[in-house]
Amino acid sequence: MQIGEVAERTGLSLRTIRHYEEVGLVVPSARTKGGFRLYTATDVDRLMVIRRMKPLDFSLEEMRDLLTITDRLSSAEPLEDTERDRLRERLDTYRKVADARCEKLRAQLMAAEDFAATLRRRLRADA
Repeated sequence: MQIGEVAERTGLSLRTIRHYEEVGLVVPSARTKGGFRLYTATDVDRLMVIRRMKPLDFSLEEMRDLLTITDRLSSAEPLEDTERDRLRERLDTYRKVADARCEKLRAQLMAAEDFAATLRRRLRADA
């Protein structure tokens, strides 16, 4: 699929997808004879991982590292048990960080909702 369809599917802008290509997070699987980028479902899945990491404030380097970990773990190339264990530990570290950041966002959302409710009560009281 071409970049426009990928943008629609992922909710990312063309510019953002191109930026992720420039920094090496995702590479189009192919190009047309005219030079247009072509992406596979796997490429879209990769972009969705990146998209989900962004609101959790993962850096580009952390995104790159996590994608490298998942690429290695899902590779057809066999891994030694020690390397597989090391990669799984690193992946679990990212999971823990993501869980903690989600919890922080939940707390921020609760505070924001409480504030909005306070404002609504104030408006009703002043009506």
